[in-house]
Amino acid sequence: MFEKIKYLIGQPIGVSFKNGLSVSGVLCSANEHEISLMEYLYQEKFIQRHYDFHMIQGIYMFPSCSDEYLN
Repeated sequence: MFEKIKYLIGQPIGVSFKNGLSVSGVLCSANEHEISLMEYLYQEKFIQRHYDFHMIQGIYMFPSCSDEYLN
């Protein structure tokens, strides 16, 4: 998985976990064991969190903007 996602560093991604939860943020770094993700909390607060690959089900690139995603 590491080989594929290292090209996404600095990009917004979505992460789905094996427990059914998900998060999104900017991928800060990745190594053979974990990723580091900058997540938005509230107002002007952000947090950088680390997630082990064994917790992750999938990592997804954000799509480009289009009318298809407008509510």
